Amino acid sequence: MIISLLVFVVILVLSIPSAILFIPLTVLTGKIEPLYSVVCFIVRAGYATAGIRVIVEGRELVPADRACIFMANHVSNLDPPALIGCIPGHTAAFAKRSVFKIPAFGYCLKLGQFIPVDRSGDAASAKQSVAAAQRVLESGTHITTFVEGTRSRDGRMLPFKKGPFYLAQQSGAPCIPVSIYGTEHLMSKGSFAIKPGEAHFVFHAPVFPGDYETREELMQAVRSSIAGGLPEWMRN
Repeated sequence: MIISLLVFVVILVLSIPSAILFIPLTVLTGKIEPLYSVVCFIVRAGYATAGIRVIVEGRELVPADRACIFMANHVSNLDPPALIGCIPGHTAAFAKRSVFKIPAFGYCLKLGQFIPVDRSGDAASAKQSVAAAQRVLESGTHITTFVEGTRSRDGRMLPFKKGPFYLAQQSGAPCIPVSIYGTEHLMSKGSFAIKPGEAHFVFHAPVFPGDYETREELMQAVRSSIAGGLPEWMRN
């Protein structure tokens, strides 16, 4: 737990002056890039403090000329901040509605065009989230989603949620499968303890929704791509 406390202190010390400076700047200018960049810097500082080495492969495969939907497996709370910092350009993401209520942090999510989602399974709410995500894509901003909908407890892939693939078919945006492994050992589900080590993020070639007749076929193509970048024991 000592490492976790040290990471918390580093992030807190960096976040307070950054929030005081960059949140008003973003509101005044309407430009999210400076705030986005400093948040990514704080995340990298936290990982470095924890002794975590982030290893990225395949980022050159991401199209440079259009907004994409990044679809990743999910094995640790360490995944979202690190993945967002690895994605070229600016990405928004789906996030639990409850985190938008956190002072300052929730406001930053709103400024970054993050999309609140409910886990109640309500169809109307899900449609609203997909519609909001489509507007974000149309603005030129990427969307990042963890397609299992929750963290895997043992690292093995879980069934995928259908919502991100409905968004992909509606928008036509390329799907970028991302395989994440290593973080399941660095911060396991249900634990706040952070361990040093390597976190791997593998970007795969785009999967284009228009190449598939059904949502299920698209889902299977993305799943196969993600599984191909994982250690065999995680593929389920």
